[in-house]
Amino acid sequence: MSELFDEVDEDVRRDQLKKLWDQYSIYIVAGALLIIASVGGWRGYEYLEAKKAAEAGAAFDKAVELSEQNKHTEAEAAFADLAAKAPSGYRVLARLRVAAEVANRDPQAAAKMFDDIAADRSVGAPEQDLARVRAAQLLLETSTYPNLLQRLEAAAAPGATFRHTARELLALSAWRANDMTAARQWLDQIANDGETPPSLRSRAEALQALLPPVAKS
Repeated sequence: MSELFDEVDEDVRRDQLKKLWDQYSIYIVAGALLIIASVGGWRGYEYLEAKKAAEAGAAFDKAVELSEQNKHTEAEAAFADLAAKAPSGYRVLARLRVAAEVANRDPQAAAKMFDDIAADRSVGAPEQDLARVRAAQLLLETSTYPNLLQRLEAAAAPGATFRHTARELLALSAWRANDMTAARQWLDQIANDGETPPSLRSRAEALQALLPPVAKS
């Protein structure tokens, strides 16, 4: 008797499944096709993005070669093209390199380009600090110490990626402005930072030796 009930239950389940399939099969098939299409689309997107990145990388390397060959006009144009069309990572690097190429012919214009990068909130903090430092390097001979301090103080803070170069520039600017107290402040920060590169530390020690005795503690 139990076997009979089992057979009846099996027939009932089969009928229910058939009804569900007849009623919802189009949705099930459509859902499966949508999943397949989504996965395929994502794979296609990943492939295209990887291809774009590879092409941008090759173009960037070519532009670097032009710059190293002192073909600065061609390099500037190549970097400018990448800055306009490349994926985001290469686009920021290309903007920095365009400004560096412009610096060979117009330091003031290049400094303005670096300033624009530093002010761009879509750019990462390390790249913004690098742009600030590069602009300050171009303006060191013509800008006042207060101006450079305003530009670089944040970049010179503990933990900042380019703090070592920023501190050196501020020490040089303060020394040129005959502000020995400020120069001593930045040189001390260079000396007390265990991560200061050896070459920069040596330059800081040489500058410190030029400080007048009254400025020494």
